[in-house]
Amino acid sequence: MKKQLLAFIAAILSITGFSQTNAGVTFFSSDTALQEAFNRAKAMALRYKGKPGDAVGAWYESALPPRSAFCMRDVSHQCIGGEILGLSAANRNMLYLFAKNISESKDWCSYWEMNKYGKPAPEDYRNDTAFWYNLNANFDVMQACWQLYLWTGETRYIQDPVFRNFFDRTVNDYIKTWVLQPDSLLSRPAYPYAPKNFNEADAFQRCRGLPSYSEGVPGIKMGVDLVAAIYRGLEAYAGILQWRGDTHGAQLWQAKAAQYRQEIDRRWWDDKAGLYNTYYTKQGGFGKSEGETFLLWFDALKDSVRKRKTIQHLLLNDWNVENQSYFPVILYREGYYADGYRYILHLTDPATKRREYPEVSFGVIRGITEGLMGIAPDARNNSILTLYKGNTANTCTIQHVPVLGTTVSVTHVGDTLTIFTNHAQKTVRWRAAFRSNSPALVAAGKMVESKHMTLPGGETVVYTDVAVAPGKTITVSVNATQAVK
Repeated sequence: MKKQLLAFIAAILSITGFSQTNAGVTFFSSDTALQEAFNRAKAMALRYKGKPGDAVGAWYESALPPRSAFCMRDVSHQCIGGEILGLSAANRNMLYLFAKNISESKDWCSYWEMNKYGKPAPEDYRNDTAFWYNLNANFDVMQACWQLYLWTGETRYIQDPVFRNFFDRTVNDYIKTWVLQPDSLLSRPAYPYAPKNFNEADAFQRCRGLPSYSEGVPGIKMGVDLVAAIYRGLEAYAGILQWRGDTHGAQLWQAKAAQYRQEIDRRWWDDKAGLYNTYYTKQGGFGKSEGETFLLWFDALKDSVRKRKTIQHLLLNDWNVENQSYFPVILYREGYYADGYRYILHLTDPATKRREYPEVSFGVIRGITEGLMGIAPDARNNSILTLYKGNTANTCTIQHVPVLGTTVSVTHVGDTLTIFTNHAQKTVRWRAAFRSNSPALVAAGKMVESKHMTLPGGETVVYTDVAVAPGKTITVSVNATQAVK
């Protein structure tokens, strides 16, 4: 049996080209539809990479494609997919520009959207007193910076003075200026900075501080997605402070973050409908629109029953492609593996309308890498989790995934055997996890006692930690008969 397995693994490595040469991330699967989905998404996403001579520097399209621009929301949602595709220089540049351009003259907003010329996009900006801005943006960028640190290990995202100023201004001045304290969310003015001759028909006046990513609700005063964004942004800030060794500050901001999450369950749940309301208007009424997706994107729901009802509602309805682009990552994280797979195929189907919107292809790349393949790095302890969440009959390989300043390659043979290659010049800690209740695993040919962990969706899995030296390939499996030295 061992000889057969060794021959099988050797064939996998040979067919997929497991080599030390990094030609960018590649994906192979015995599921040809899944492999085609990855290839389509990769090809489309890389079409949006900026040109070397563009005045703004490194960037990729992350807004409506005709604008040659990138906006704060889309960059925040595309950046991990960008890292996987090798677009780290663009991530560093775009997020730095957003952080750099926060200013008091814009009431601690940045530029919502910038273009390849290095200017605020004219489609969204007239001057510092008249521009489009979704208030979720600052908090989304904060979460993105924290996630990028965890993924890459680059401390600039949490230590650079420009980013530090952006974080500090956001959690203090921005919240105060835009009346976003937990006890003011429903009583705040709908237009805190309306000029004397306020024209509600002028989008640059009406939407200078739009309290939601739902942009079509008349007279909106607050969106539940903004509450969720603040919660997640403050959670990220607490994580950054903890990393800096400021335990007291981390605890303080984590407690403040919890106040926003508690507001969601206290005020926004509709018992009769069994759903969350998603917006509150200046007329004093709640309503429902597309904001539910962001409750899950920002991982703001802790009540398992309400979370399940929210996911089921999302799955039973049709949403715009921007919302759908977040579904693969969300659904794999929450344990809806078959639905995550279904959306990957749907979003890459040539028949799907508006699939060329940039968030879509980047979302699929992340959905396959982080979702299906379960790759989750954590720079705080130099570790990389892997957990296969696909069809147990399939074999899937992803090569040269950029993580923690290096690249790794991972093969899952069903959900019982994983092969991990470290292409780095440093040792990394691999947390090999499996959807199993096995009391023991086989790591590099040796039986080891398994440990247990619970996933966000409630599933319990087993794992073991393995130190993988530079240039080494190690196998971990569930069954003793699959031990490979």
